[in-house]
Amino acid sequence: MTRNKDDHVKVHFRLEVDEDGWPPANVESLWAVDLGDGTVRLDNTPWFVRGVAGDDIIRVEIDDEGVRWAGEILRASGNCTIRLIVLRDGGSGAARRTVLETFHGLGTTGEGIEQFGMVALDIPPGADLPRIRKLLEHGEAEGWWQWEEGAVTGAWRATAAA
Repeated sequence: MTRNKDDHVKVHFRLEVDEDGWPPANVESLWAVDLGDGTVRLDNTPWFVRGVAGDDIIRVEIDDEGVRWAGEILRASGNCTIRLIVLRDGGSGAARRTVLETFHGLGTTGEGIEQFGMVALDIPPGADLPRIRKLLEHGEAEGWWQWEEGAVTGAWRATAAA
């Protein structure tokens, strides 16, 4: 990611918090590239927002305070967002790094966050989707992590049937 350049802005997404208090915030802000026409290209992997992924093009509305709020997705990137809660070694920094490095070898990028022992993966269309799914399912069965789909494509869904 190339944050903090002049063309990067924060885009805010409203979140619905469930009865268990998850996600732990009602707004998530993501870095994006301002395309100059009321749209942005996401340049972040979402932690909590559902239905969006890195490189998606999104319409934004600017409120009276200058805050950019996410609107409709105009062009989906084809990327998937998968989130893991790392259970192995209590979600330690080393465990999160190992998860990121392992999935990086399959064509993903991502980030880890200490607060929740989480890893968010950005999976481009050219990544090895069947192997990624197989590894996700294996790691969950072994108790290494729990995972959820934040944003997926038809190609990703097809790996479940394979």
